Amino acid sequence: MLRAVLKAADLCAADPARTARRLVDGGFASRYDYALQTLRDVAYDRWREYDAEDTIRFYALRLHETGFIKSSPQKIIAEGTNWRFLDELKRELKA
Repeated sequence: MLRAVLKAADLCAADPARTARRLVDGGFASRYDYALQTLRDVAYDRWREYDAEDTIRFYALRLHETGFIKSSPQKIIAEGTNWRFLDELKRELKA
């Protein structure tokens, strides 16, 4: 499923006009100009630049500070994450 989501993000970034047309034709959006503007404004191609580990660390720290979770961000990252699949997808979808 993650592969499909990331491929869709790449498609939105590569050809926003075609994607907007398909959204309107499929009934997901009513106006082409609004759909196109949204696709141009959202940075769909930035997913490769973000560091997933930093994101987990940020949110885990916020949850830990508020008492929602007991584990430290370091423990959550060490015991609950595996970046191999995401790293493999980044290499596979590089083109």
